[in-house]
Amino acid sequence: MSSKHFFSDAFSLVIEALRSLTITNPSLAFDEENKIIFRRPETYNKSNVAVISGGGSGHEPAFAGYVGKGFLTAAVAGTIFASPSAEQISRATLERLETEKGVLIIPMNYTGDVLHFGMAAEKTKAAGRPAEFYAIGDDVGVGRARGGKVGRRGLAGGILVMKIASALAETGASLEEVYRIARLSAENTVTLGSSLEHVHVPGRDPMTEFVPENEVEVGMGIHNEPGSHRMKSADLPTLVKTMLLQLLDHNDPDRAWMTRQLGDKFVLLINNLGGVSTLELAGITAEVSKQLATEYDIKPVRTLQGTYLTSLNGLGFSISLLKLVDSGLGAGKSLLELLDAPTEAVGWAAPIQPSTWEKHASDGPVEFKKVDLSQDQPSNLRVDPVVLKKALTSGLSRIIAAEPEITRFDTIVGDGDCGAGLKRGAEAILKVIQGDNITDDVVLTVDKFVNAVEANMDGTSGAIYAIFLNSLVNGLRAQDNTGSAQQVNAKIWGHALKHAVTALSQYTPAQVGDRTLIDALVPFCDTLAETADIKTAAKAAEDGTEATKHLKASLGRAVYVGSEEEWLGKVRDPGAYGLAKFLTGLAEEL
Repeated sequence: MSSKHFFSDAFSLVIEALRSLTITNPSLAFDEENKIIFRRPETYNKSNVAVISGGGSGHEPAFAGYVGKGFLTAAVAGTIFASPSAEQISRATLERLETEKGVLIIPMNYTGDVLHFGMAAEKTKAAGRPAEFYAIGDDVGVGRARGGKVGRRGLAGGILVMKIASALAETGASLEEVYRIARLSAENTVTLGSSLEHVHVPGRDPMTEFVPENEVEVGMGIHNEPGSHRMKSADLPTLVKTMLLQLLDHNDPDRAWMTRQLGDKFVLLINNLGGVSTLELAGITAEVSKQLATEYDIKPVRTLQGTYLTSLNGLGFSISLLKLVDSGLGAGKSLLELLDAPTEAVGWAAPIQPSTWEKHASDGPVEFKKVDLSQDQPSNLRVDPVVLKKALTSGLSRIIAAEPEITRFDTIVGDGDCGAGLKRGAEAILKVIQGDNITDDVVLTVDKFVNAVEANMDGTSGAIYAIFLNSLVNGLRAQDNTGSAQQVNAKIWGHALKHAVTALSQYTPAQVGDRTLIDALVPFCDTLAETADIKTAAKAAEDGTEATKHLKASLGRAVYVGSEEEWLGKVRDPGAYGLAKFLTGLAEEL
């Protein structure tokens, strides 16, 4: 749970967040006193049913983010996690909207919301405007026995319900039809959330209750309410398996809210509770989809992923399934068609058009076109593979052994991944060597090293080494011009290395003195080309590396990581240090 926020005043934060909606959607208006976001009178048909929702703030984009063409007509906000008052809601139903067919008032099923929105519904009807009230409940985290008369809590699946009801209202349907479809949708929707931590409300004292480090709360509500149970040390597949069982198990009388038969069609919603990275949320979607297919034979006809109903910065997600039953409304008004209907509400994220879903629903895997990128044309340049293997093994082993020290240096002046990256590359090349995949054709052999580096080294270092080795292959091949076999000597290596350095300079501005691996690489290549002595060249690389201790960084993260007082005169550049270790080990065996 993070208690750090950019806003310390929760009330002003709510006001500013609501005001922002009129900036991102110019068809909206804002009643600041009553915290109402509503559609401008000229932007909707007064002969249509108006649909109003709302609730406590902290669940953004719900609920005000769903006001707009094709969705809600208005939304009323309370303070964080607290319902708006009946007076606020009544202002919305009676003063901020014009409608001839009446109002559907559709909050989530929480006690405060039910009481205040329900009171507003009665006041609206008493004032002569037709109104219907329905509180959405889709949660399966709290079963029938525990939920009792309160019923199911309203979670992210409720947003699907609101979208369907609002889209129907947009078609000119009657209040009775819109109300019936809202109920029908909710009765066929189930949702379950899980979270790794409670959330903290801006401006409040830090909470003392935490979810333990190795546990996850299954069924946690959107206001820090406890769920059905906690799981210890559960990996994602196990967690998802547990959640899907609660959502779909017909044999659980406490939670079997929705029956399922072979051939039923579903919409899947993976919702971010606010604090899960997009990367992890995507991984969750993939795991849920895989288990639905393999364990339940369900391939959703629509899959929505994103941030729909949050719990501030909640470190969790929810899974919602909507079963697509017959709406009874005829062609063009199925639940799926209403869900697909266009909207301008800024909170709704469903960019894929229905035609795209339908066109590719039964597509199989794409057949990949395979292109051999290896430079597999033999050359006449020869090298003793036994000697090369021995020398490379010595150099690569030096890198692997030096990984802790390289990592220590990079933790001080970088992001700490240099050592691990060099070690991965070294181990990959060692695997090539130990697999007897090298021959006396030096061009084909070095090209195998290129493939190993490209497949196993990432980050900046990986790219630099891959470019350099690709150019080294080209530099060697350029000297294969005699038409007959020739032994590769220091002169040929020197020319090839100089060619690679020149090519590398097209893609990085790094030069000697910039405190990078170039401070070891260039002295080695220059010295070898001049002296044809690899030991002297390796010594030049060591000297260049040692000099980096006293250099200010011009490139890389060292430019802005830490303070120079921490490392200047003390810490070598980690990339140069790793390369020098390799070159020294290489030279000892040649």
